[in-house]
Amino acid sequence: MEDRFLKRLRKKSRKGLRGWPIATIAFYGPNLSQATKVAVGIILSENAEPEMRDWKVDRGDIRADPVVAREILEFMEKHGALSVAMTDGIIGCPHQEGIDYEGEWCPVCEFWHGRDRFTGKKVR
Repeated sequence: MEDRFLKRLRKKSRKGLRGWPIATIAFYGPNLSQATKVAVGIILSENAEPEMRDWKVDRGDIRADPVVAREILEFMEKHGALSVAMTDGIIGCPHQEGIDYEGEWCPVCEFWHGRDRFTGKKVR
């Protein structure tokens, strides 16, 4: 049975634009089927810099972790987020270019080499 925190998170994302602040939720993983990182940004108003936080797991899929879902909801509530925009799927490697690795492609996540991060389809 799906955890109540996960249900609340999905429900909030389906409500659409309800005003500022807006929470953005993006999932990342080594491939298209396993998310190991979620990044959440809270944008207080138009043109404001986002307040960012991320969570990572070493095993499993972070989208199925009720503890992480609860912490995301608490982060959103702390900042008074009225709207939620959440990715439908995984949008790329969980490692950050220039921070976790140098160069164009992550040396750890071979799946993403030559792929579009939004579609997962080969581009090269």
